[in-house]
Amino acid sequence: MRILLAGLLAATALPALAQPTRAQDPYAFVAALRTDALSDEHAWRITEDLTTEVGQRLAGTEAEARARAWAVRRLTAMGFANVRVDDFPMPVWERGAESAELLGPYPQKLAVAALGNSASTPAGGISAEVISFPDVDALRAAPAEQVRGKIVYIGHAMPRTEDGSGYGVFGAPRRQGPTVASQKGAVGIIIRSIGTDREHRNPHTGVMNFAEGATPIPAGALANPDADQLERIFARGQRPTLRLTLQSKVTQGRSGNVIAEVPGRDRNAAPVLVSCHLDSWDLGTGALDDAAGCGIVTAAAKRIMDAGVPARPIRIVWFGAEEVGLFGGLDYRARYGKLPHHAIMESDFGADRVWKVDSRLGKEREAEAKRLQRMLQPLGIVPGSLTETEGSDIGPMVADGLPGAALSQDGTRYFDVHHTPDDTLAMIDKKQMQQNVAAWTTAVAVLAGPVETRPRPARRRAR
Repeated sequence: MRILLAGLLAATALPALAQPTRAQDPYAFVAALRTDALSDEHAWRITEDLTTEVGQRLAGTEAEARARAWAVRRLTAMGFANVRVDDFPMPVWERGAESAELLGPYPQKLAVAALGNSASTPAGGISAEVISFPDVDALRAAPAEQVRGKIVYIGHAMPRTEDGSGYGVFGAPRRQGPTVASQKGAVGIIIRSIGTDREHRNPHTGVMNFAEGATPIPAGALANPDADQLERIFARGQRPTLRLTLQSKVTQGRSGNVIAEVPGRDRNAAPVLVSCHLDSWDLGTGALDDAAGCGIVTAAAKRIMDAGVPARPIRIVWFGAEEVGLFGGLDYRARYGKLPHHAIMESDFGADRVWKVDSRLGKEREAEAKRLQRMLQPLGIVPGSLTETEGSDIGPMVADGLPGAALSQDGTRYFDVHHTPDDTLAMIDKKQMQQNVAAWTTAVAVLAGPVETRPRPARRRAR
């Protein structure tokens, strides 16, 4: 067995793996796939080409439509089956002119970006005194007469963490702040960017929604250095006045999920869903969020498809309109969420190394979950929970109880770039991306396998 495994691990190209393996250990074959995937080029090429040939892909816009057409062509050319688009209607928010300028006591310009679903200011903007709060709870506790007619500012700086857990807690100013400010009579709100970069004047955008009954108001995010500047002014006891311009418009449009498949030997078996989201914000080119995720999961499926035929189908979904409200995930759930799935997974946290695997396959599949953990350990991936999994678009289906797994990426620097103009190809570390592909290839091969390889065609004898 050692000799067989050594030979398999030494393989450097998929054709060398395409040997009959019925009598062999299928997990030795998975190990060979894992090693081979560490030199993957598919993920990088998909990410480079999508961000170059399409660029920004704001949900519901013509740019996202071009991205869907691009994805259909690419997935078809790669040899996947049943490539199609499930489209759906949605409201489309688009930013226009935006600026922030302190009129006094220290006149200067600030770097600002509108938050998704912000109300629009008039063309000339709005001018008002700014009132500062350290967090949303302090704003909630303030009397309405203190806030009425002013522009609210909320601080609440987010720290770097490997698992990105700060995003949930420190995202409150963006998610809840605009509603609370509106309900207290504010004419606008600016927040410290929900991001961890402290050096660049890059505002972080992101979606927010006003609660029912709250009047929409202009809502923007300041770059973190500019938030620091504003807080220094408050620390001097000053009461600054700000002119804020955040123009935008809302129309009706369409988005869609791009779907492709690797057929399994049992075409009626529940599929393994591997997913990402195709849309992006409009400030950068959406390389980390989430072109890289689409490259990674598609590369993994491609490598398995080229090696042979898995027992179960692999379904690839590039979700549409994730950034603005999980529209694609909810549409998929409505169409297919009640059908059996062997496992659902999503890559939507950049492309830095995978460090942990969690899963929730159920007690009766605990052996499968532990096998998954063992097969990933050679990549430096530690075993996590056997009762938890996650994902943005797949989150509602996870909540419904569908089984799944999650490959956790290192998020230490992710929120430096997330939702900013810096979300570009230059921020992707190719070696770390290849480790992602190896992890995903391994996980999908275990969950969808065993992979039955195709025998090589017999060579004709020369005459």
